[in-house]
Amino acid sequence: MEALQDIADNAGNADATGVNIDLRTIKKKLPLRVLTEEQFATWQSYGYIIVPQVIPQAQVEALKEFLWEFQEMDANDPSTWYKPQLLEYGLKDLNGSGMVEAYHHQTLWDNRQSQKIYDVFVDIWDREDLWVTIDRANLNPPNKDKSKFDGFLHWDIDTTRDPLIHNVQAIVTLVDTTPEMGGFQCVPDLFHDFDEWKKTQPADRDGFHPDIGDYELIQPQLKSGDMLIFNSLMAHGIKVNRSDDVRMAQYISMFPAQEDNDDLRETRLRLFREKIAPAGKAFAGDPRRWEKNKYPEAQLNDLGRKLLGAASWKG
Repeated sequence: MEALQDIADNAGNADATGVNIDLRTIKKKLPLRVLTEEQFATWQSYGYIIVPQVIPQAQVEALKEFLWEFQEMDANDPSTWYKPQLLEYGLKDLNGSGMVEAYHHQTLWDNRQSQKIYDVFVDIWDREDLWVTIDRANLNPPNKDKSKFDGFLHWDIDTTRDPLIHNVQAIVTLVDTTPEMGGFQCVPDLFHDFDEWKKTQPADRDGFHPDIGDYELIQPQLKSGDMLIFNSLMAHGIKVNRSDDVRMAQYISMFPAQEDNDDLRETRLRLFREKIAPAGKAFAGDPRRWEKNKYPEAQLNDLGRKLLGAASWKG
């Protein structure tokens, strides 16, 4: 049987490269393309910002239609919304969280190769030579006592490491969110105080699950088509959906291209070509092989080819 995933841990994504640029202290050299000076300052101090309307609603609706189809659910029939998860995640936090194990569909790439989304990441990294992560989307129905998912709060990087690894993460929401709908939650004041906070913590603390103490856990609200971008040093997670509506979002991030890393570049191209999931505890893959057997290869524009690694930023 073919592997559901690549063999390298989280191959194709930023974690595989060990990015070690402190995003909190970057001094801008390139002019800002999308963000304002105030937004960039907030990003560096509090670890997240919301960028309105990064994709048009036509792309939002196209992706939503694909996600309903891929999950074998009917948007108009709630009785179809609670199908069993096909495979277990090694990262237990994700079980029951609504992850959609599709990585290479045209609708996902249409958003990844959006000029505005790319420009936001250029603002964040202060460089143009970026690769996009090979990630997925989320379709999370209301938790009506049919799911064991209780929400979570974690870091995706080991915050006990020295030096720290810095990455960027982002979600593009496909619906207008409400507090009852759950979704993204985070602790920006802990991010702001992190260097001082860690001095007060025990040496054997859990580097992936924070004890936030009196820090406020917030739940930012977004409109369909908005992007929330956050630093991986931000303690974050997903809150349970207690509404009557489905929450839907796509995960997108970018990181400095590693064009001299032939193994990583070839892995990314193979994941795209063979339509398989990255490896690692956070990625389960689709045992039905629908992406490979049911859908055509995504068509990339010039920017998309560079973001994948199929074309060089060096010209």
